[in-house]
Amino acid sequence: MADQLAIGSRRGLKPALPLLLPAYLWLTVAIFLPLSAMVFFSFMTDLPLAGKEWSFTLGNYAAFFSQSLYSTLLLSSLRLGLEVTLWCVVIGYPAAYVLAKVLKGRSREAIFLLVILPFWSNGLVRIFSWAMVLREGGILDTALNAVLPFKINIDLMYSYPAVIIGLVHSYVPYMVLTCYLTLQAIDDSLIEAGRSLGASRRQVLWRVIIPLSMPGLIAGAALIFVPVVGSFMEPRILGGRTGTFYGTVIEDQFVAVFNWPLGAALSFILLAVVLIILALAAPVLRRTA
Repeated sequence: MADQLAIGSRRGLKPALPLLLPAYLWLTVAIFLPLSAMVFFSFMTDLPLAGKEWSFTLGNYAAFFSQSLYSTLLLSSLRLGLEVTLWCVVIGYPAAYVLAKVLKGRSREAIFLLVILPFWSNGLVRIFSWAMVLREGGILDTALNAVLPFKINIDLMYSYPAVIIGLVHSYVPYMVLTCYLTLQAIDDSLIEAGRSLGASRRQVLWRVIIPLSMPGLIAGAALIFVPVVGSFMEPRILGGRTGTFYGTVIEDQFVAVFNWPLGAALSFILLAVVLIILALAAPVLRRTA
């Protein structure tokens, strides 16, 4: 029986090979080969360019453990990722619920368009737009002073809240989209059954809606947390001196210092830490989902 199933699966795989081959070829060329090169660089003393002498070493990885600056910045980046993910849940989940269960017709389409609108603009444009809003004498400061009877001075540029605002704006659509898909799949009859059995709106939310939409929450949190931990554009532009995080240090190694081996080593340490966090959280998330 097992042999027949194996033969059947092989026969079903052959017609799909022409369709799978371009995708796997692209993954190999665009992802695995560059990652393999970065792994190779991370164990080198210098780049093998212009006849430079180089050798294999573990010093790049040892630098992370010998200098407390890197571990401190990594913890700050992990905290940043958690805070941004939390704010995306607080903002994105209610918006997804309204889109899935409240709005209908063209109003839903209009709001949905506003949600995905950030994907249509360049990331740098979005960040510099927030710089115009958050700086002293910017759009927010001018608008509030025009409305309020007293003068206030709002200057959030080059601060930690500015970094949070920029990152939340960039990544909250992921939370809205993933939660919208799971909320849309919930049968309205389940909600009506809970209400008919005497459950309040809050009880229906906590015992029916949130548990059934948990896969969307988990997927959105993963899509947000992983890239935010290594982000560098928003902290660099909106944070200024306070925007020094693990991702900005990695960027400096590649762009400013031109120390690619150390930058590659720091990148793979970040990748390992994120994978460990996801692996430790997987059993809990699996039971929740």
